[in-house]
Amino acid sequence: MKEIHHWIDGKEAKGTSGRFSDVFNPATGEVQARVALASQAELDAAIASAEKAQVEWGATNPQRRARVMMKFGQLINENMDMLAELVSSEHGKTLPDGRGDVQRGLEVIEVCMGAPAMLKGDYTDNAGPGIDLYSMRQPLGVVAGITPFNFPAMIPLWKMGPALSAGNAMILKPSERCPSTSMALARLAQQAGLPDGVLQVVNGDKEVVDGILDNPTIQAVGFVGSTPIAQYIYGRAANNGKRAQCFGGAKNHMLIMPDADLDKAADALIGAGFGAAGERCMAISVAVPVGDKTADALIERLVPRIEKLKVGPYTAGDDVDFGPVITKAAQERINRLIASGVDQGAELVVDGRELNIQGYENGFFCGPSLFDRVTPDMDIYKEEIFGPVLSTVRAQNYEDALKLVMDNDYGNGTAIYTADGDTARDFASRVNVGMVGVNFPIPVPLSYYTFGGWKKSAFGDLNQYGPDAFRFYTKTKTVTARWFSGIKDEGVSLNFKAMD
Repeated sequence: MKEIHHWIDGKEAKGTSGRFSDVFNPATGEVQARVALASQAELDAAIASAEKAQVEWGATNPQRRARVMMKFGQLINENMDMLAELVSSEHGKTLPDGRGDVQRGLEVIEVCMGAPAMLKGDYTDNAGPGIDLYSMRQPLGVVAGITPFNFPAMIPLWKMGPALSAGNAMILKPSERCPSTSMALARLAQQAGLPDGVLQVVNGDKEVVDGILDNPTIQAVGFVGSTPIAQYIYGRAANNGKRAQCFGGAKNHMLIMPDADLDKAADALIGAGFGAAGERCMAISVAVPVGDKTADALIERLVPRIEKLKVGPYTAGDDVDFGPVITKAAQERINRLIASGVDQGAELVVDGRELNIQGYENGFFCGPSLFDRVTPDMDIYKEEIFGPVLSTVRAQNYEDALKLVMDNDYGNGTAIYTADGDTARDFASRVNVGMVGVNFPIPVPLSYYTFGGWKKSAFGDLNQYGPDAFRFYTKTKTVTARWFSGIKDEGVSLNFKAMD
């Protein structure tokens, strides 16, 4: 049985706690590896080592750090297929989707190649008589990233890229369900020239998470996962005086107006609703057609598209549309929610529960399911299903559809399909959601912007990647300087001097 341990001080370090967690092959249901779960002592030792390594790394000039990112990006490109295979083998994504996972993380590393421009301070000379005023951005020290199973490459890269470029050392705690990709990325970072100890990968469970939150050396924590855990981590980190950016769950709606191109809207809903088996925080899980005529025509287009979807293991070829969900427990929960939707009166137009793939009967597969006439009081609407289930909530007019989105507890992403510019502009301006798509189904901003939701989808005031990430991973120091050479001595003054 393959064992996965930790990446400490530039090499794989065997875990000593004696605790392990199973890593499954989601397509077969078989255990394919065991990952070591760190003890508190192992975590504390890794943090102490990172603290020592950070001193020299933080003193390295930003351009040299950027060159490490340049080499890192090159190595990620060269090893794209290997990384995608790791993603797919532990998560279950198709290989094209696995490559997309790596690619979206690589794009953040590409922005980090220009980190020196993000780290510049401000300068005002002669702000007062003989006084210069300037600010500088300095690294926090040791920071931590706690990342989820659903993007084993992208989100660790979103965390480590800006944090390391800014001169910090990072403790990365990937999901114990998909640990291999982070270990491979750490090896590539070392090959790129990252000094040993600056990036430590510590595998673990809640014990390690709590150890990170309580360790006084850790200055900031970045997290992506479910809303209850995001809120827990944010509160505990803040209580311990740490910065935190914690991103939680989602219930993303797509409005389909009567003037929309319904074929394009249906194609978009299929990709955004069922890609990666729905295990995306930016998945569209709720379609909101405006008017019964629009709804009937949309359902008519969705059904044949859904029935053509090919579900299977990533090894079955690039024509597989999506694979299994991550665990047996996730599969069972999805099926329970589908049953609850039927019991509560929703119309199950396509039922994916009976999917059976020959040779993979024990895999964690869920076929695509489509509901119509869902109402906001139903469990399938209120809960984030995180599976291949698309719910249709009919709205009678635009204002009702907009209100549905705005009243929802989550505010990660939303979209509108329409041919009317006024409607699109009104929606983008008024909706209380962090990322908005106009005729675009999954509005994840490009890496030189920034990613973040509103409401219960995010805790903290700064977003992931882009300029916000560099603000989050640095602290600002402002210096007021005066030199006395050639300046007349005015003697002691106990009052603020007014500027002339």
